Amino acid sequence: MARQKHFARRSRSRRSLLQQLSSPTGDSGPDAQGASTSAAAQIATPRSRAHLRASGISSQRDSSSATARNATTKSGQAQAREGAPKPRRFKPGTVALREIRKYQKTTVLLVPHAPFVRIVKEITFSISLTVTRWTAEALLALQEAAEAHLIHLFEESMLCAIHAKRVTLMRKDFELARRIGGRRYFGTD
Repeated sequence: MARQKHFARRSRSRRSLLQQLSSPTGDSGPDAQGASTSAAAQIATPRSRAHLRASGISSQRDSSSATARNATTKSGQAQAREGAPKPRRFKPGTVALREIRKYQKTTVLLVPHAPFVRIVKEITFSISLTVTRWTAEALLALQEAAEAHLIHLFEESMLCAIHAKRVTLMRKDFELARRIGGRRYFGTD
C-alpha cells in the first residue's frame, strides 16, 4: 500500500514537471534553458541522472537537497516555537510539594521490585550459603519494611536539615539522624 502511494506521488510530480516543460513560456534566455535542464534532470531516472551529472547538468534536487532540508527543518522549528504556547513553569518547590502529597496519599511501593530482589539475593549469597531461595511473600514483606525504614530515615534527616535552617538534605543530616536514632539503624554501636 505504501509503495503504491509513493509511486503515485512520483508520477504526479513527473506530470507537473512535463506540463511545465511543454507549456510555452516565451522565454528564450539562459534562465529558461537552465530551468528546462533542471526540470529534465528531475524527470530523469537514476541511471540517466548519473549521465546528466557526468555531462555537467545537475538537478535542483541533487544540488540543493541538503540546503532545502535544513531550511525547512529550521523554519518548522521556528514556527513551532512561535506558534505553540510555552509550557507552564511552576515556581521552584511547587512540583516537589505536589509530588510529596501524591506519594503520601498512595501506598504503592516506590523501589522497583526486580532490582530489590536482585540486591536481596546478592546480599543473601554473600552472607549465607544455606539460604538460597526466597518466597514472593517474604521478599514483599522485606521490601515493605525496607521502604518504611528509608522513609522514616528521610523524615528524621529532613528534621535535622530544618533544624540547621536549611532546606537541602545533606549527607550529614542522614548521619546525625542515624546517630540520634540509636540501635534502631543498623551499623551503629
